Parts: sequence; structure tokens; C-alpha cells
Amino acid sequence: MSGHSHWAGIRHKKALTDAKRASVFTKLGNMVTIAARFGGDPDMNFRLRLAIDTARGANMPKDRIEKAIKRGTGELKDGGVFEELVYEAYGPGQVALLIGTATDNRNRTFGEIRTLLTKNGGKIVAEGSVAFLFRPVGEIELSLAGKDPDESELSAIEAGAEDVECDEESLFVYTKPEDLQMVKESLEKNGYQIVSTNLSRLPLQKTSLSHEDTASFDQLLEVLEDHQDVQTVWDNLS
Repeated sequence: MSGHSHWAGIRHKKALTDAKRASVFTKLGNMVTIAARFGGDPDMNFRLRLAIDTARGANMPKDRIEKAIKRGTGELKDGGVFEELVYEAYGPGQVALLIGTATDNRNRTFGEIRTLLTKNGGKIVAEGSVAFLFRPVGEIELSLAGKDPDESELSAIEAGAEDVECDEESLFVYTKPEDLQMVKESLEKNGYQIVSTNLSRLPLQKTSLSHEDTASFDQLLEVLEDHQDVQTVWDNLS
């Protein structure tokens, strides 16, 4: 088992505030729309089920979720066609970044992301320059409330997890992407409370930053996460 060193993307997640709720709902709606392109039934489309669960967890109104699903399946035609794009970049201190976006205008999104990086000590790089530093995983966060950490780790491994990391409140379970649904359902059957479930990226190599670069990096993350098209930012900061 690895010790808990959960990557910076989780550490930088901010609580949802009223001021940003509308923007967050737009991002979540785009996530649901893209997932629904693979089928509008969450019982048959696990990715859509995850997107819906995430939206519900943020208290997104039911009617907005339903509209997002219909937009993805083509039943509702009230805007452009959204696609997923992942940009590769380096931030301050040469921190590797993968910036996951959902956009209906790839030229606009590319230009705006490139500008944000340039203005905040980063740079966009060619495809393949950074992606090899990460591996795709399924990630499940379990609540440890009332649970024994050691027993929980063993249960996760028996359910098919590749690795786990633990802190005071949660157990982070990592799986092969294709095993995510199986492991999640097994843990639920065993009575574990699932906090979140995602398809994610884990860094294969990690780096650290000076105090000065840390402040610059935090500022870059903030402006990236505030961008309307950015869904997720993964990094290799230790």
C-alpha cells in the first residue's frame, strides 16, 4: 500500500459557494451532456450515472440535469455540440498539467487556455509532451466514519482495487478505469459510504515547488478552474 500522498488536484478543490453556483452548474451540465452522448439511460451508461451523481451532489436542479441529458442524446437541440479536449501544459516550477475541458468551440477554448497559462507563468505544450507522466485510473473516495481503516483497505483490495491511500477521514481507492464500476458496486454492497467516484489521472512522477512558485501555481490553478470550459485540472505536484 502506498502512504497517503493524494495529488494536488484534490487538495485544490474549493467548496461550492453561491457566487459560483451558476458557473458550476453549467460545467456539470456539460459533463452530463457529454456522458449522455454514449446513451441516455444511466442504468446502461455508467459514465452518465457518475455525471448525474456528481451533479446531484452539487444540488444541481433536476430539470437542468434532465435537459443536459436530452441535449447529449440529441432530443434537445438548443446549442452547439460539446466535445472533450485535454490540453497538456507546464505551470510555474515545471509542474506538469493536464487540463480537461468540455467545449462547443475548440478554437476559442484553446486560445483562452493558452492565454491564461501564458499570463500566469505556464505554457501549453504539444500533445504527448505531458500525458505520459500520468496514468488513467478510476478513483473512489470512501468515508471512514465508523470504519476501521485497515479493514477498509483490505475490503477495497478484495473488491479489485489496485491501490489505496488513507487520511483521517477518507480512503481513496484506485482501480483500472474498466474496473471502476465493479469495485464501486462491490464496496457499496459491503456497506461503505461512497463520497465520490471519478475517472482520473495519477502522476507517475511528482515534483515540488518553492514558496514563490507555490503562490504562482495556486493563482494559475484558480484562474484555470474558474474558466467556463475547464472541467478538471490534474497535476504532478507532490
